[in-house]
Amino acid sequence: MGRWCTAWRRAGRGRAGWGRAGAGRDRSPAYARTASAPAPAPLTPRAPLRGTPARLAVVTAVLATTAALPGGGAALAADGPVGYTFAEDARRIEGASGASDAAPLEPGATYRSSLPRDGTLHYRLELGSAALDTYVSVTAVPGPGGEVTAVDGIRVSLQDADGGSCTSDSATFGAAHSARPVTAWITREITPGETRCQDPGTYYVTVERSRPQDSPPKAWDLELTAVTEPHPKQTGATTAPEAWNSASPEPLTGDPERRPGGSGFAHATSVGQGAWRDDIRPGQTLFYKVPVDWGRQLYATAELGGSGDGSGYATSALHLALHNPARGEVEDAAKGYTGRRTTADLAPLPPVAYANRYATDRQTGAMRFAGDHYLVVHLAAQVTDDFGEGPFELTLRVRLGGTAQDGPEYAGESEPKGVFEVTSQERAAAPEKGAAASDDLAMKAVAVGGIGTGTLLLVGLGVWTVAARRRPGGTT
Repeated sequence: MGRWCTAWRRAGRGRAGWGRAGAGRDRSPAYARTASAPAPAPLTPRAPLRGTPARLAVVTAVLATTAALPGGGAALAADGPVGYTFAEDARRIEGASGASDAAPLEPGATYRSSLPRDGTLHYRLELGSAALDTYVSVTAVPGPGGEVTAVDGIRVSLQDADGGSCTSDSATFGAAHSARPVTAWITREITPGETRCQDPGTYYVTVERSRPQDSPPKAWDLELTAVTEPHPKQTGATTAPEAWNSASPEPLTGDPERRPGGSGFAHATSVGQGAWRDDIRPGQTLFYKVPVDWGRQLYATAELGGSGDGSGYATSALHLALHNPARGEVEDAAKGYTGRRTTADLAPLPPVAYANRYATDRQTGAMRFAGDHYLVVHLAAQVTDDFGEGPFELTLRVRLGGTAQDGPEYAGESEPKGVFEVTSQERAAAPEKGAAASDDLAMKAVAVGGIGTGTLLLVGLGVWTVAARRRPGGTT
């Protein structure tokens, strides 16, 4: 696995600001890293998996799914606009031009709507409990063929019954000028000492285009979700962790395994630590999800292969974004393309922790939940102009650092249930690939309860046999 360099980042105090980060957005100041890094930190053994002890069949399923491919990848022609497949259980809903006619959004549900070029849409939220935080995400999906500007996109806000602003967020297409699914999220958090938007009652979600005068005339499809998070039974830390490992780990080695990406949040392909390969065409967006437990750090890199012919330059052609379990964007990266292999790397992010929500920078504040985190890769449509229609080889490299920990003991259930958890079934559905991943699989096998010593040895031998077959020069 190699040694990991160690550096430390200091996190700020107070709530994370809601100024939008990412391509085409204002970015909150990042915390400076120290000039000199401490000595390399020793590798820490992974903590045993939490939850009900699993049987040997679970270990077998984890190993078996490593070689399995998902049921289908991201199709260019999907249920709706090119490149996006909406949730199968999404309810059709019409946004209202005014608050008085706003249709309700129920926590735990997913909705499908449409956004015209002009005007503001209203949706209603009934929020009663003082022990719940609420998150609403809105994904806008432009239709094919429409030209967009860098500052075009969507603006979403949450207002109280009197029209007072609670939070707002926006998402734009960025410098590539390439139409793609963009997601903004808003929140209503119950915070001691806060007076704005704390009372139970009726609230309104408003959605509009960021720059309608320069926007394509056709309506955009919308996918909306509403999620609730109960408060912990006991109050914990009210400041974000002050120091965490902010060094980038060594790249994963080994050949990537083919794993077609999904075509929407609800159809994202499950992956774990490893290198994953797919083909991507200009204008296409691929979705992957990675279960990330409390205490774990997620690192991700997207690599775009060379074109083989053609010349030119496509601005911000390769775009990689990370979204949390509430679909809020955490961080993104974009790289231009000259026809040669290029890489987009996410900046190092802190381990998942409940107290991250108290950080002053948005990226740290968004790493507040355990659960499925989404990696979204887009290849700009303009790549076609100089390098053809492809497809182009895409490799997604994922590494999980840190050690799994116990999270907060919630005082109730989230809606939808389990959205902020990582289950054994999710781990089994997210296969791992590569030399480093095979070591993690062995640790998972050891953590499983109810297995005799002799059986453990056999499982361990099987793990390393599979790893040897996959490593360069490995023999059977």
